[in-house]
Amino acid sequence: MTDAHVPQLKDGDRCRVIRGTHTGKRGIARDLNISASGHLTLTVVQADGVRFKTLGRNVVREV
Repeated sequence: MTDAHVPQLKDGDRCRVIRGTHTGKRGIARDLNISASGHLTLTVVQADGVRFKTLGRNVVREV
């Protein structure tokens, strides 16, 4: 995977999901992890406290 495809996310960044099951949802990135297969996974915590897991490639950082 090249650096161009890895989102520059940090724990606590605001993010928006642009692909996958949770498309359109927004929240705070938590629990960033590199899986055994080398993919970035994270938990997104929405404003109402609802949490969901997604892949890093499905998320963009919001400014």
